[in-house]
Amino acid sequence: MHRLHPNLRPWLAELNQQTAQRLAEGYKPTAIGAREALAQLTAQMVAPGPDIAWVNDDLVPGGAYAVPVRIYHPAPKETLPVLVFLHGGGHMAGSVSVYDGINRRLAAASRHIVVAAEYRLSPENPYPAGLDDALSVAKHVWRALDERGLAYRRRLSLAGDSAGGALCASLCGLADPSLEISRQALIYPCVDYTLAQPSVAENGEGLFLTRARTDWYFDNYFQHGEDRGRASPLHWALDAPPPATLVITAGRDILRDQGQLYANKLQAAGAEVERLHLEDQVHAFLNMEALVPEVCDLAYRRIGAFLNAG
Repeated sequence: MHRLHPNLRPWLAELNQQTAQRLAEGYKPTAIGAREALAQLTAQMVAPGPDIAWVNDDLVPGGAYAVPVRIYHPAPKETLPVLVFLHGGGHMAGSVSVYDGINRRLAAASRHIVVAAEYRLSPENPYPAGLDDALSVAKHVWRALDERGLAYRRRLSLAGDSAGGALCASLCGLADPSLEISRQALIYPCVDYTLAQPSVAENGEGLFLTRARTDWYFDNYFQHGEDRGRASPLHWALDAPPPATLVITAGRDILRDQGQLYANKLQAAGAEVERLHLEDQVHAFLNMEALVPEVCDLAYRRIGAFLNAG
């Protein structure tokens, strides 16, 4: 494995061996298995905390579906800006509970009120249910904060990893006049569901997120013959000036190239773009913090600084 963080090499070798053994014993990919695997990985690798002063669950009404959210307010007596966070997991796995430690780190690093959305997942709720939920939370989050009587500054940013990054980029590309998005932080985002870039073949085996696994995620997400290129933010026309964007990419990730191409596209459209490329990392490294703590610390610091700029 070329240019891979030394802590990841033995862990990946063991993971690949275990995966091969399970397949030989008759393992079949299901939503249950995908959700359990991401939950177990994150619980093992991301320690609880840090403490955040005010954390409570709520609902964001206003759309076709009242979306459950968890709100993290690091300083309830202060008027802070708002960050809607959309978790990763291939549009099939992940949850507010699984990402609790990550959301707490984001709230602490950014001093934003983090509103983590429990958007609907496939295969039970295929495209565009999750995107509809993300849009509803972004549009109506103020109502939920008002009903809680929380102090906030009406400045909205988005952050998301992987599939959550796809949802963030999609919201920014919709050009919805009711949405005023200040900034977006995209962490190894999926922005091209066609998977047409060289990094897909280069990193498609043995590096945690495989090509086969990604195809399976997308087959479960797009169940009605949708044009995947048209659903991909990388291929959308930019009808409005894009918000300032931070794009974090990993060198040993199949999604590396599309994230970098998306950053180029936004920059060409006049957006303020920051990049953090981590050459020796794999997809989902934030969920592997125990293996690469210094890398995760850097990512949180960069996200926090970016969200507070401008």
